[in-house]
Amino acid sequence: MSKVRVVVPARLASSRLPRKPLALIGDKPMIVWVAERAKIISADDLVIAVDDEEVLGVVEEYGFEGVLTSTNHRSGSDRVMEVARLKNWSADDILINVQGDEPLLSAEVVDELIRFMKENQKVEFATISEPITQVDDFINPNCVKVVTDNAGVALYFSRAAIPYPRENGDLSSSDRSERQILPAMNYPIKRHVGIYGFRVEALEDFVSLDESALEEIEKLEQLRWLEAGRKIHLVHSSIPLPGGVDTPEDLIRVRSLLLSDQE
Repeated sequence: MSKVRVVVPARLASSRLPRKPLALIGDKPMIVWVAERAKIISADDLVIAVDDEEVLGVVEEYGFEGVLTSTNHRSGSDRVMEVARLKNWSADDILINVQGDEPLLSAEVVDELIRFMKENQKVEFATISEPITQVDDFINPNCVKVVTDNAGVALYFSRAAIPYPRENGDLSSSDRSERQILPAMNYPIKRHVGIYGFRVEALEDFVSLDESALEEIEKLEQLRWLEAGRKIHLVHSSIPLPGGVDTPEDLIRVRSLLLSDQE
């Protein structure tokens, strides 16, 4: 019987937020907050995949299993695959890739993703989306959008505003006070949440593929899979999810949310 393995890839270097996994939130590094949330997920294993001895030491100090991986991986998916190989996990095991910058991670939504993959044994690759309601998010290139077919299979991921509401003109040129909420469209606007579910054998295929043309342009690794003619299924959350930490501003927001919950 296949098992569920959660791997949290954490890379010390970050162009927008240096030493991100070790950034303090209260008295704990961010990677520890993520690991504590990931521990709640209904899985058989939890491994923190790091690329630095200092981060490994912090992870182990707090009682989590860490694995030191290569510093040369091109993406978190490659880092997760290295762990799967080292652990000799079965080809049909489910690998959940939880980003190391998600200290507000919703374990309940990840459990939904796991249930979906257990109930649909032929699904190789699945991920999560959430609704977008704000125009500023819709036009923000750091907010990745996804469009799907009627069965919830991804058609495309983009940093651009997709699908673009042509009849509403230039959303970015409107007065800010008038563009807080997206105009009504007969289509759910979705943000991609970077949590992935793979079968081990599918992830092996994925990391063996060369970087694709669209991936290089958009800097979105999931486009490599679509360009190869493979399917990505979306599990859609009906409510907006807490965002991750990419920038110093994100870190300030997350600190405020997490620390206020403890007061």
